[in-house]
Amino acid sequence: MTEPPRKLTFGLTWQRRRVDAQVGFAYRIGNAIGEPGVRTTLRIIGKASSINVRKVLWACDELCIAFERSDDGPERRYNPNGLVPVIVDGDFVLWESNTILRYLAGRHGEALLPREPRTRATIEKWMDWQATEFNSAWRYAFMALVRKDPVFDDVRQIEASKQEWARMVGILDEQLTATGAFVAGADFTLADIPIGLAVNRWFMTSMRRPSFQAVETYYERLSERPAFMAHGRNGIE
Repeated sequence: MTEPPRKLTFGLTWQRRRVDAQVGFAYRIGNAIGEPGVRTTLRIIGKASSINVRKVLWACDELCIAFERSDDGPERRYNPNGLVPVIVDGDFVLWESNTILRYLAGRHGEALLPREPRTRATIEKWMDWQATEFNSAWRYAFMALVRKDPVFDDVRQIEASKQEWARMVGILDEQLTATGAFVAGADFTLADIPIGLAVNRWFMTSMRRPSFQAVETYYERLSERPAFMAHGRNGIE
């Protein structure tokens, strides 16, 4: 059922609408998004179970961007790697999940990615760390323990991956202890989206793991955000 439009305090009309059977909420905010007088709906290509697609879905809900999602589409051919997510924004096609996050955050205000150079660099530093160091650490263990991929069956490499994974979470724990809240500081930023999903994967993987109090507290703090519960802590690794 479509809910009746509601007035925001700053004079815009929004309408809560279900745009995908697997997405709990996404908002269209009149002319606040896009060019004046033009309303276009962002298209997201990729399965909602993909961790990289979930980054984009979460960002859209945080930024109140209306979108439509499909498992596949012809625009996927524009990614030479053949991977998802791919987004279509009017006549613009973009791939690479963290680049998509930066694009969406830059196009729709500064709430998640401020323009101030040092603040922005701090946020992007942690995004890049997640995409390189953090992801590389868990990949072998995750493929073995969760995906049950027979290619990843070396016991020593599994154990080494688990140890490196824990080391990366330890680095994050130190950062969260220092900030006392989110990855880049006191406020939720774009960096928390890829890292939050990586933390969810850490807790969702069935294995013995060391305790990191700041990371555990962070996980619960993220869980106060409806978009994280919809696209992060939703039962998917």
